[in-house]
Order: sequence, then structure tokens, then C-alpha cells
Amino acid sequence: MSLRTAQRASLVDQVIDQLKEQITSGSWPLNGKIPTETMLAEQLGVGRNTVREAVRALTHAGLLDCRQGDGTYVRATSELSGAMLRRLRQAEQLEILEVRRALEVEAARLAATRRTDDDIRDIEARLVERDRAWEADDPDAFVEADLAFHMAVAHATHNLVLIDLYEDFSAALRASITAVGTSLNKSYIPHDAIARAIAAGDAAAAERAGHACMEHILIALTDN
Repeated sequence: MSLRTAQRASLVDQVIDQLKEQITSGSWPLNGKIPTETMLAEQLGVGRNTVREAVRALTHAGLLDCRQGDGTYVRATSELSGAMLRRLRQAEQLEILEVRRALEVEAARLAATRRTDDDIRDIEARLVERDRAWEADDPDAFVEADLAFHMAVAHATHNLVLIDLYEDFSAALRASITAVGTSLNKSYIPHDAIARAIAAGDAAAAERAGHACMEHILIALTDN
């Protein structure tokens, strides 16, 4: 980690900017623990009170999570993501799934028209990982693999706004996928049709496949 010694003016704002840079650049990974208040004060050349105020501001913005007696962790990688997490904690599961459907169906459609050979390979690799995690009966690995598959589809759209939005939505999706797995009582929803349609460049088929998967989830959820 490379932090510059802060100047005299607007010390708290400068520290906030530098800490935020560590988060958005990935130097401090999502869900990772950041350095202690003492360490940051020494690296930045400021007092601990200044660091404390900066951390408090970023916690309020939703980027950091201060855990009493444990430390401070990265909760979100952008202020939009932090705000979204706060909002989604108050949302119903059905509401989250409806938004997820809109994002994923459109992502599948766009990916089919814009995907590259590298995108296809990435989507297929994530699909293999997803199937492998399911066969291994590893719920945690399956949630991550399922999310990775949908992220690969989102990246294949090459729409930077959609990609950023999907990444910011990913924390809620992680909880959504976990909840869906419980609600569906271990019913498997294959994603092969989505991958095949994207590889074939068939936007209509990709849209139908994405919609069918999400409808299966929504119907099962509302029936439970």
C-alpha cells in the first residue's frame, strides 16, 4: 500500500480521499480488513483523531464496516454500492429478484450481440465451476460460482454502466442466490441455455433463456 503524507489543509478530506482510493483501486479488497487506526496515522503522518473521523465518514457512506473489538472491513467498493446495500437491506426478497431479472435478462441479450471469443471462454469456464460446485454439494462455493457466471455475462455486454451496476448489486445478489437456494429446496436451475445462446450470438434465445431461469426462481419463491 502506498499512502502519501497528508498536507495541513483539509486533513480529514485528504485522508478520506486517500482511503477511498485504496478501496476503489482494490488495494483493500472487498470484505478485507484495513490497517489499524494507529498504522494509518503513522503512514499518513496525521493524528489518530483525523483518521478516526475519516473512517467514520466512510463508514457512514457505506464503504467501511467498523466491527467492535475486531477491526474495520471494506463493505463496498463505491458510494453507489454502499448506498445500494443500505437500501437493499430494507427490500423484500421478491423485489430484489425482480430487479435481478431485469439486469440479467438484458445482460444476456446484449452479451449475445457483443461477446468476444475470450468472453465465451470465460462464461463457459464459470459455468463449469458452477456445475462442479453444485455436484460437490458446496453451497458457499455454488453461490460464488453462480455469481461469477452472471458477472461474466455482464462483462460480455461491454456496457460499462451495466457492469458497474451489476458489480454494485453483487452483494445483494449474493444474499439473493443464497436465499433462493433455500427457497427452492435444492432444485437445480441449469444455465447452459444462456451460455449456448450467447456463444451462438443469438440475442433472442439468450433473452428467452435468461428470462426462463428467472421466472423459474420467481415462481418457486412465490409458491413457497
